[in-house]
Amino acid sequence: MNLLSLWFGLRAPVSRRTYVLSGLGLMALKVAIDNGLALAATGRPWPLAAYLLPSMTLKGQAMQAQPDWALWTMALLSLPFLWIGVTMTIRRAADAGTSPWLGILFLLPGLNYAAMIVFALLPSANVERRWVPVPLGPFRQRERDEAPLSEAGPVPPALTSALLGVLSPIVIGLGMMLVSVQGFELYGSALFFATPFLMGLTTAILYNRKHLRTLGATLGLACVSIALTGAVTLLFAIEGILCLLMAAPLAMVVAVFGALVGYAMAWQARRPTVAAAMVAALPLLTGVESEVAAPSLREVTTSVEIDAPPEEVWKNVIGFSELPPPPQWFFQQGIAYPVRATIEGEGVGAVRRCEFSTGPFVEPITVWDPPRRLGFDVTSQPPSMTEWSPYQSIDAPHLEGYMVSRRGEFRLVALPGGRTRLEGSTWYTLAIFPETYWVTFGELLLHAIHGRVLDHIRDLSEG
Repeated sequence: MNLLSLWFGLRAPVSRRTYVLSGLGLMALKVAIDNGLALAATGRPWPLAAYLLPSMTLKGQAMQAQPDWALWTMALLSLPFLWIGVTMTIRRAADAGTSPWLGILFLLPGLNYAAMIVFALLPSANVERRWVPVPLGPFRQRERDEAPLSEAGPVPPALTSALLGVLSPIVIGLGMMLVSVQGFELYGSALFFATPFLMGLTTAILYNRKHLRTLGATLGLACVSIALTGAVTLLFAIEGILCLLMAAPLAMVVAVFGALVGYAMAWQARRPTVAAAMVAALPLLTGVESEVAAPSLREVTTSVEIDAPPEEVWKNVIGFSELPPPPQWFFQQGIAYPVRATIEGEGVGAVRRCEFSTGPFVEPITVWDPPRRLGFDVTSQPPSMTEWSPYQSIDAPHLEGYMVSRRGEFRLVALPGGRTRLEGSTWYTLAIFPETYWVTFGELLLHAIHGRVLDHIRDLSEG
């Protein structure tokens, strides 16, 4: 119980010895977990670069060999380690007589290792120089009593703190949307990860600046600030509902974590100046990320077995008649879906046009090997969806140029009994980060599109 209180609590002091022993033990446990999952998923150990590379984009490239389920499991199992690391570093900074705000350095890639080494070396400060947690209780003890409501003005102090805790993060979120998307043309980790984290942290600091309020109210207010930021983004036609719904789970979880860290800081830190500096550094972080961000080329493959020989299937691969309306709800709500395919010419150099609900894909043929293989590049493509919006139309930047199909291929494999296994592959890039989160949506969408086409080819060939 003492160990759990040390790792997951906010008040137990953290000496140099405790910090080093806990850090080494937890590091060994984390490495063992990651390598166990990697060996189970791919038969290879977890790459050392995934721990050392400072850029989340580059780290994503180092992790590309891992299947999505392994990456998601690692990400979820990393959360308690992340919480322990940042809260223990905050308390170690306080124990060493420095500002607990310096413990936030644990979250900054590249600086976190230097910060851990420094705090592992600094001795505990004299008692009078340590930052001591505020007294336990539902409210923080103030230097003077709260003014009576009649003297406090028309707005109660609790409501004032709540308004500051909600409105300030909205300003941060909208400001970063303009800086990242409009300024740097980047949907990056700074926008979807660092920004909601600082929004949650800011909510907690401002809401608890005079009274230490309940943790539940603090976390709830952080979620409200994220929801209201999305509503304002929708109101000003910056983004549509579909994109906001996809971003909401990540933003909410990260904002809650930021609020937890902010609540921990509210116990010990006396001034929010470092938080203001972190917010001011967000545009710089976005600028750096825009220089190094490079989406990786990914392949998605879907297959179906057809009760017809390859020669019969081939005729329906190179071009097919109009598909029936899609039954899937997400296609009905604006996600682009295939309608028909035609081809002009024959052999390498012919041009295939796959019509989608939002426009045509233009696909020059690069491999013509009937009845075994058809390959093509993608030289032009339509928007990936029609966004929901209160307005008649919305030109969200992410609709074009961010999820890009690069090339595709059909492979026909002859099976016993005159049957065929038809495989469809798409190679694509997704310039929205962190990739591990967003490719989940992208690949679910591509599998659904593949399945719609392959099932139609199967029905035509068997019919």
